[in-house]
Amino acid sequence: MTLSILYRGPLSSCNYSCNYCPFAKRKDSRETLERDAAQLARFVTFVQEQADIQFKILFTPWGEALIRKYYQEAMVTLSLLPNVERVAIQTNLSCKLGWLKKADKTKLALWTTYHPGETSRTAFLEQCRQLDAMEVSYSVGVVGFKEAITEIEHLRAALPPERYLWINAQKKLANYYTAEETATLLSIDPYVVNNMIHYDSYGKACKTGHTVISLDGDGNMFRCHFIKEKIGNIYEQHFREALFPRTCTNATCGCHIGYVHMDDLKLYALYQGRELERIILK
Repeated sequence: MTLSILYRGPLSSCNYSCNYCPFAKRKDSRETLERDAAQLARFVTFVQEQADIQFKILFTPWGEALIRKYYQEAMVTLSLLPNVERVAIQTNLSCKLGWLKKADKTKLALWTTYHPGETSRTAFLEQCRQLDAMEVSYSVGVVGFKEAITEIEHLRAALPPERYLWINAQKKLANYYTAEETATLLSIDPYVVNNMIHYDSYGKACKTGHTVISLDGDGNMFRCHFIKEKIGNIYEQHFREALFPRTCTNATCGCHIGYVHMDDLKLYALYQGRELERIILK
């Protein structure tokens, strides 16, 4: 069997200060970081021990994880395991990148996000060039605030044409974008329309809870990050019994890491196995 896992431990500290993020410049205590590291190590051991499961893993930390050495080491270790098909992580790409040389770069990928105002375009692109030189797979994304559209255009022009640049559309306000702004976003990310919608999801088939699960640091299993009902724990002997097809219990789904798994949207065909790291091959 193949099991996709979205892992989010207790880490919630970040080195950036984005004004829309509740975790901006937050600092975790030493105790929290030690607990996060111990739980991550336990998870890596769990994956090692499940030789009959092929894993696809995406780390979705509240904060920035790759500035922590223990996340870098976990990514390397997981990439080298024969039963790990893919290991990816969401990151602002601010960390040093030399550690990637130790990883199996055919299986490791990065979901990177550019934050205008927190780093320069030049600095971010230099990090991307290092990834290209090491042949590391990665996607690039930006939060689609109106005031960032011109900067997003500049970023698109500077990236290699084959590098997919995704945009997280703003959906909280109706008609947030003008028709002209929408056209500009579509010229940059032709699939941004997929992210402009809160999909009706109640009662609809979804892979979460069956072949995709969300985990917290204690190993508690949830269908996804957006349905808070616990369905099991990976450290319990019969955790696999909790994996079976379910329909969604939420009214809507509006985040990529949720709706990409909805059966009727057929987005797996678009991502061709790279849905966790949000890579579309051109």
